[in-house]
Amino acid sequence: MSKVVLVTGGSSGIGKSVGQYLTQQGFTVYGTSRSPEKYTASEFPIVGMDVTKPKSILEAVNTVIEKAGRLDVLINNAGVGITGPIEEIPEAEIKNNFETNFFGPINVMKTVLPQMRKQRSGLIINVTSIAGYMGLPYRGIYSASKGALELVTEAFRMEVKGFNIQMTNVAPGDFATNIASGRYHAPVLEKSPYKGSYGQTLRLMDTHVASGKDPLEMAKAIHKIIKSPNPKVHYKVGEFMQKFSIVLKRILPDKVYEKLLMNHYKL
Repeated sequence: MSKVVLVTGGSSGIGKSVGQYLTQQGFTVYGTSRSPEKYTASEFPIVGMDVTKPKSILEAVNTVIEKAGRLDVLINNAGVGITGPIEEIPEAEIKNNFETNFFGPINVMKTVLPQMRKQRSGLIINVTSIAGYMGLPYRGIYSASKGALELVTEAFRMEVKGFNIQMTNVAPGDFATNIASGRYHAPVLEKSPYKGSYGQTLRLMDTHVASGKDPLEMAKAIHKIIKSPNPKVHYKVGEFMQKFSIVLKRILPDKVYEKLLMNHYKL
């Protein structure tokens, strides 16, 4: 019997690539979107879900369980980018980012756990970010929301082990997706003291995404995790230097590492 997989944010970018690849590998895949009616031609069914609304999460999860009879794998992929000087990002946008990238995934996990406990099996994969391992200039809120999800996963996986439920993080680097178009950009204000450095960093970030790796690489990495009998706590997928930056943060003095980041972003 093929495993039943739920991919949040499955209508585009990494989520779409993961859903398509797993479908081709014989899994029964359901994706989610806030506007499922736009994706009737999808290779796998797309159900309606807004991760910021618990009622919407519950309805989507119940729909999948009613149709498939079980739920074996949750891939918590839905997320949104945010950039800007922290001083200038509206508080409402900061809260919205955490609602989508942090509280949303937690609520999805809470909603699928009763079914996985009933089955005495399940796997939850939280898609975080290499940016979650470090505070990046003008991406500080994004780094914080993804870093918070990494830490929650570390704790949560220990709490659910006794139910034969596994949980892990997979942190992508830059991939060629439409995340840049969907993220909240604080405007580069003409009179802002950050105008020069923020504008320059924004252009650099967009270039990184545009020249990023093929999302198929993430799909293959997630497939490997699903096939693993004992998934690790953390996985990183991306360019060598992006992954190596995490190692450098661990071994270098804080100020030396900070200087490397500032040189990279030309600050």
